[in-house]
Amino acid sequence: MRICAYVTAPASALAGCATLAALAALLAPPQGAAPTRPALPAPGPSAAASAAAVAPPVTTTAATSSSAGRGPATGPSPGPQIPGSSRGFGRPYEGFAPAGTVLHRTSPGRAGLDPRPLDAFARQLAEWTDPAHGAGYLFPGATALLAHEGSVVARLARGDALRYGPDGRELPPAERVPARTDTVYDLASLSKLFTSLVAAQQIDAGRLRLDAPAARYLPGFAAAGKARITIRQLLTHTSGLPADPRPPLWQISGGREARARAVLRAAPLNAPGTHYRYSDLNMLSMQLVLEKVTGKRLDTLVREGITEPLGMTDTAYNPPHSWWPRIAATSNQRLPDRGGPLRGSVHDANAWAVGGVAGHAGVFSTVDDLALLAQALLNGGTYRGHRILSRHAVTLLERDYNRRFPGHDHGLGFELNQPWYMGGLTAPRTLGHTGFTGTSLVIDPASRSFAILLTNRVHPDDATPSTNPARRAAATALARAIPARPPGGGRSWYAEPKGGAAGTLTTPALHADGPLTVSYDALVDSGAEGGLVLERSTDGSDTWRAVAGTRSSGHGERAWQHVRVPLDAAPSRAGLRLRWRFSAAGPWEGRGADVAGVRVTDATRVLFASDCPHTPLTAHGWRPLARPWPLAPGAGTTPDAVRCGATPRAGRIRTQKP
Repeated sequence: MRICAYVTAPASALAGCATLAALAALLAPPQGAAPTRPALPAPGPSAAASAAAVAPPVTTTAATSSSAGRGPATGPSPGPQIPGSSRGFGRPYEGFAPAGTVLHRTSPGRAGLDPRPLDAFARQLAEWTDPAHGAGYLFPGATALLAHEGSVVARLARGDALRYGPDGRELPPAERVPARTDTVYDLASLSKLFTSLVAAQQIDAGRLRLDAPAARYLPGFAAAGKARITIRQLLTHTSGLPADPRPPLWQISGGREARARAVLRAAPLNAPGTHYRYSDLNMLSMQLVLEKVTGKRLDTLVREGITEPLGMTDTAYNPPHSWWPRIAATSNQRLPDRGGPLRGSVHDANAWAVGGVAGHAGVFSTVDDLALLAQALLNGGTYRGHRILSRHAVTLLERDYNRRFPGHDHGLGFELNQPWYMGGLTAPRTLGHTGFTGTSLVIDPASRSFAILLTNRVHPDDATPSTNPARRAAATALARAIPARPPGGGRSWYAEPKGGAAGTLTTPALHADGPLTVSYDALVDSGAEGGLVLERSTDGSDTWRAVAGTRSSGHGERAWQHVRVPLDAAPSRAGLRLRWRFSAAGPWEGRGADVAGVRVTDATRVLFASDCPHTPLTAHGWRPLARPWPLAPGAGTTPDAVRCGATPRAGRIRTQKP
C-alpha cells in the first residue's frame, strides 16, 4: 500500500484527498433565501496577499468553495442548526440576512462556533472591571452581547453598575449595585445612530433629499455661511462645522429655544465637503432639521419609528424613575455642578442643557434592545415583520461617502471599517459607532454578526483609561470564534496573534532532486503590522529565508488566497524544510491566520499533503483545528483508493506551545 502522507504517492493520486465538497453541498441551504443589496461602491485596496516581490511563476488567487454564494435558511423562529453549519469567516455574505431571522440564545458549539475565544473574552472582561488589576482596570461595570447568524452566543455582565459614592470613593460592598445583563446604560454618542436612522426614514419617505442643502428645510440654518451644507455632509461629518458648540450650551441662558438658536448661529471652520471633523454640532443641527420637517420632537420620532416597532422596551431618552435601580451610574459632575453620581440623567452636559433629548446624545438602552436594532439592520431594515427602513436605506448606512478622507470611512451616521474598535470584524462594510461613556456597537454584514459592549467607564469621573482594548476584544473574540472553512474542506491550522510573538508551522525534511511546487490556501488578518510568510531552510533549520511572493498581510479582507510557488530544491543532506511564520504587531492585531491545503510536489511525486490525517507538522503558536463539521463520505480517500489514513512513516503532528 502506498502512503498519502509524503514521499511516494503520485501527484495525481492526491487530487481529491480529504475533500469535503459533498458535505458542503449537503449543508448548503436552498438558494434565494436572502434579498441582495443594490451594488455598493467598490471597496478600497485589498488587504490580502501582497505581491510586490512575486516572480512571474508565483500565483496568488482567490480560493473558491463548491457551495459559495449560498446562505443559511433562517425561518421566523430558527432553532439550532447542524453543529458547525456556520458559513465560515472566509466566505463573506453579499446580501442581507433572511428577513425572518429572529434572535435566539444558544451555545457557541450549537451555533458552530469555537467557544474558546468567547470564554477568554469573558475572563478579560472580569479583569477589566477589577481594580486589583491596576493599570488593567478599565471600568467599574460592563455588559456585552455577541451574536452570529441570529444566534446570541455570549451575553454576560461583569463588575458593578454602581461602585462609587458622591465623594468618588468606593462604596461598601453591600451598597454597590452589580452590573446585570439587563442593566441600562447611557449610550452617549451611540445616540447619533438613532438620529441618523430617523434621517434615513425621512429620506425613505421623500421628505428629505440627501444632497439638498439643510437650509432648504430649516431656513435659519443658512446663518453664518452654512447655506451650502447638505444633509449628507451633516450625517458624514464633512460639513466643516466645529466639533462642539462654543460656548457650551449649558452656559447659554434662556432655555431650550435659546440654545437651539445658538446651534443655528454656529459658523463653519471649513468649506463644506473639504474636511472631515467629527462634530456634535452636525447631529444637533440634524435634530433641528428633522423636528422642522416632521413637526415632532426627536424622542417621539425615535419612539414611533424605531423603538416601538422593534419592541425595544428598555430604550428611551430621559428614562423613567422606575428604571433607575437598573441604570449604570456615570460621573460626579462638577462643571456644570450636577452632583452625582448621575443615574438616569444624561452624562453629556450639552444634551442635558436641551432637556436630555439631543441629536448627539441622550439615549439610554440595554444590550438586548441594541441587539434587536442590529439584527433588524442585518435583515435589511426589518425584524419580526416590522420594517423600520427600506433595504435601499440600509445600504445608505453602509456606503462609504468619505473616500476623499482616508481613514474616516463613513455611511449615513455610521462609521465604517474602523479597526481601532471593530477589531477582527473590521471590513469595508462593517458599520458601527462608539460612545464617550464606554459604549460600542459593531455590525458585520459580511459574517452576519454583531458585537455590543456597554460600560460605565466615566464612573466616578471622566479621567479613566481608554475602553478601546475592550471594544476591540469583544469584536475580535467573535471573529476568532467563527470557523474559517478551508476551500477544499480539509485540515487547517490556525495562528492567533500573541502580542507580536511569531508562530511557526513547519514541515519535516523533504528530499527531492529537482524543482518543486508548493501550494497552499491562506486566510490572513494580521492587523496593522505583521503578516504571514512562507520560509525555507536547507541546513536543518539553522537559517531561514523568505520565499518571494508569499508574504500576506492586511486587515479586513475575508477571502482565502490560493498561493502556488515554484522552488529550486538542490540536493541537501539535511533536506528541505518549509515553515509558515505568522506575526501580528501594532495596536490592532486582527483575527489571525489560517493555513490549509498544503501540497509539495515534484515532477512525479507528492512529497507532502496536509489534508492527510497524520501529516507531520510541528506547530509553535499554531494549533490544528478540529473540524466543527463531520467528514464527507469518502473524505480521506484518493481517487485510486490510496488511503490517507495509513500511519505515515514520518510520524504524527507535533503541537507545541510557543
